Amino acid sequence: MSAAIYPSLKGKLVVVTGGGSGIGAALTEGFARQGARVVFLDIAIEDSKALEASLADLSPAPVFQACNLTDVSALQACLADIAASHGPVEVLVNNAANDDRHALAEVTPAYWEDRIAVNLRHLYFATQSVAPAMQAAGQGVVLNLGSISWHLGLPELSLYETAKAGIEGMTRALARELGADGVRVACIVPGNVKTPRQMKWYTPEGEAEIVAAQCLKGRIEPRDVAALAMFLASDDARFITGHEYFVDAGWR
Repeated sequence: MSAAIYPSLKGKLVVVTGGGSGIGAALTEGFARQGARVVFLDIAIEDSKALEASLADLSPAPVFQACNLTDVSALQACLADIAASHGPVEVLVNNAANDDRHALAEVTPAYWEDRIAVNLRHLYFATQSVAPAMQAAGQGVVLNLGSISWHLGLPELSLYETAKAGIEGMTRALARELGADGVRVACIVPGNVKTPRQMKWYTPEGEAEIVAAQCLKGRIEPRDVAALAMFLASDDARFITGHEYFVDAGWR
């Protein structure tokens, strides 16, 4: 499958959170192959170092930086260090999340706080950290990864879905707040993407059931999500902001 090339992405400093595996790895690789300067953050050290090594021949090659996004102070320090070393962040892709299954009766206040930290809070504070430089430059892009799960009301994900619904509201609010300074904020909503993590939740029968519910009958791959992200980050999408965009093969 041939892929689009976006000249406006060449040389841009792109930060991808959770960029070491799954959809995040496809985002890291996709932007790097556009000639962007990519720094990806993750706590999965082994996967991230393997990805970094596999893309080392690219110029510029993506750089891995370990960061626990649930520690806001550490996240802020990490982004400050990136800016000091590489210059202002021009594209922020807030991808990191964790969709562990849970039942309503099992959720404790501590688990609530942890899941909100993993799935929602860091997106806001990462954006807060990079926004001033984007505003000063009069341009910049923030892409937030949402989820189809809450649109469908999938079971055993009530807290995850609460966080993901919040991301869409946050996207619209921040697009309005930052738009006057030329900064765009949009949300990508993946459907059921074929990643190693997702595959552990499904039997072959369950996977077939999902595909049958889609308008398009193929399996969505991480690169399909990355393709939309690269378009939205490029100058080709210069008047696209404040909304969510689905990559779900019509699974609604």
